[in-house]
Amino acid sequence: MRFWVGAYAPDAGSAEGIGLLQAGEADSPGAGGPLGMVGTAVAAPGSPSWIAAHPTHELLYAAVEFDGTVQAYRRTGETRLTPVGAPVDAGAAVCHVAVAPDASFLVASCWGDGRVVRIDLDAAGRPSRPVIAAEAADPYGPSPVEGAVSTGARVSGAVVPDLAAAARALRDAAGEEYGHLIPAYDDVPETDAESEEAAAGARVSRAHQATFLPGGLVATTDMGLDLVRIWRPAADGLRLVQSVVFPKGSGPRHGLWHPSGHLYVVTELSREVFVLAADREGRWHVRSGERLLGTLETDTAAELCAGRDGSTLYAGVRGSDTVGVLSVRGAGETLQLTALAETGTHWPRHHVVVDDTLLVAGQLAHEIVSLPLDQRTGVPGRVRHRTASPSPTRLLPLR
Repeated sequence: MRFWVGAYAPDAGSAEGIGLLQAGEADSPGAGGPLGMVGTAVAAPGSPSWIAAHPTHELLYAAVEFDGTVQAYRRTGETRLTPVGAPVDAGAAVCHVAVAPDASFLVASCWGDGRVVRIDLDAAGRPSRPVIAAEAADPYGPSPVEGAVSTGARVSGAVVPDLAAAARALRDAAGEEYGHLIPAYDDVPETDAESEEAAAGARVSRAHQATFLPGGLVATTDMGLDLVRIWRPAADGLRLVQSVVFPKGSGPRHGLWHPSGHLYVVTELSREVFVLAADREGRWHVRSGERLLGTLETDTAAELCAGRDGSTLYAGVRGSDTVGVLSVRGAGETLQLTALAETGTHWPRHHVVVDDTLLVAGQLAHEIVSLPLDQRTGVPGRVRHRTASPSPTRLLPLR
């Protein structure tokens, strides 16, 4: 089985662009065999840190983080990609792209300036016409967010007054050897207004991910302002439907839609997984949350994915370099942490489950590892295979 590999290029890592990983035999449906990098599929010096596939065409879309753009690529052979058209401007430190199920548009999330951007896709899959959605407002600021629904939950973990401090903690945790490779979270170019806000201790919007929900809705996370915002696509971009407020300083990072009808959200800074669901009127609320107990205060959560049958979730934790194993309980409204397992690599930025194997991208170890999953408990075992891979940040299976 093969995977496209998003990565940080020399501005924040050591990759040349989008890589290609082989796990076991190329035509095998599993990924439990030996690992090896096939090579670089296309050069992308601006750091293609996140990649997403078109649902029908042989196209990939990359969030080229340090260029602030989204670039389309066409597969031109077994191991090669070629750029399609010019890059489309998105925003500062664009870190995620998600393609609509009907392939009519994609949503780009920008960590640097908090932008959520709708970008149209034509029939051939070419991106154009970026439209910036409404800015996020701080629910903990002087003016409450209109239409916001609070979690009503306890404040979880330490309050983080600003993400510059969090970035410094990340570098300290990574150590002298690897600290310089962590993306420049605390020196993203700021406007004069942002600089004044930072000096005054104000919180800053940090959009991080988009998840498509049934019924045409889109959920986006905002790490900086502790929000999950629900949108509905409109002719002129995205229309805000609702804002769900998370505990202050929790830092919602990535969401995962579950077949039970729940949206699970991992919080980077408080290291928890929250369960969201809509009521009969369509209003979204937090139903429950589960701490990743055993993690350190300097740790940061990263990716959240489901096992093969959806009964188990896996939440990666950077710093202690572990993965939380959570069991889905009831009708999906409750999660229970069952294990905190070592990943066997450093700085697990991203991971995926393929059948009975967990693949982990160790960003600061410059490697990808595979771990077997216990068939009964779903808990990862020791590293089975590993391969060198420069600054990997995203693993995307080839169709």
